[in-house]
Amino acid sequence: MNRSFFTSSLLIGIILLLVLIAVTPVSASDTIDQGDSYQVTQQAQMSGLARTIQLTVLYVPAEGFAYINPQGQLTGVSVEIMQDFASWLKQQHQLAVQLNFVSETNWQQFYQRIVHAQGGVFGLGNVTITEPRKQELAFSPPYLHNIAALITHQDISPLPEWQALPKQFAKLKPLAFSGTLHEQRINRLRDQYQPNAIVQQVSSNPDLLAKVASGQYYAYVDAYNYWRAREAGMPLRDHPIAAESGETFGFIMPHSNDWAGLLEAFFAADGGYLQSPRYQQVLTEQLGAELAQLLLKNQSE
Repeated sequence: MNRSFFTSSLLIGIILLLVLIAVTPVSASDTIDQGDSYQVTQQAQMSGLARTIQLTVLYVPAEGFAYINPQGQLTGVSVEIMQDFASWLKQQHQLAVQLNFVSETNWQQFYQRIVHAQGGVFGLGNVTITEPRKQELAFSPPYLHNIAALITHQDISPLPEWQALPKQFAKLKPLAFSGTLHEQRINRLRDQYQPNAIVQQVSSNPDLLAKVASGQYYAYVDAYNYWRAREAGMPLRDHPIAAESGETFGFIMPHSNDWAGLLEAFFAADGGYLQSPRYQQVLTEQLGAELAQLLLKNQSE
């Protein structure tokens, strides 16, 4: 074989391979989120090589829970609790921790990133604690007792009883945040009262609230989202007969995260974080006094 022909063919093959790599999209799932493990941290301390611990914290932006304030700072209920956890690690275990916050706007992608993460990675996304989800990832103790509210445009009269739904919601279409427990609730309502209706899908709470405010849809949403939307002037109404409590939110972690035991100890310390004045302060400052008291009351019932 002609040597120059062989060399040319090899160069062409390399160029084609590079072009293929350049045009092949890399999905978010190809990147594994990682953080320092507690075991490695302990080994480093024992060897006299202690350093600042790097923990990765993914969050879904949500007003009141994880958001950028007017001063350009990341804050919110979930963020404040994680920062309190870092402070507790410093005070109780002499561990210097750096929390590296990473925004993920797509909730389903956020969830999968945590499932596939390695080591010291935490997820703040107001994820309801359920047994099926425990098979995929680990949860912290509850940090919030949630209330699910059924909402419509404010012109729709409050439901006096379930049997009134087909008539009062006759001109409305069911709407659901895809992949959430609220979607399961809406599917049950549709199956029982509007069996011929097609459930419309959204992938964010702002989109859901805007569609319901248009007067064409009904949906389930977390109570804090409904309250904040009402405070912002959106023409919404909740239907108390359909409110559901008993859910709890937890921070999520990959099963390989060995900080879970310390996070549990943090929530249990000094009589329990959720019973502390600090927790009440965080809820009140971030969510407002009225909503904070509603959620605290729901916690004690």
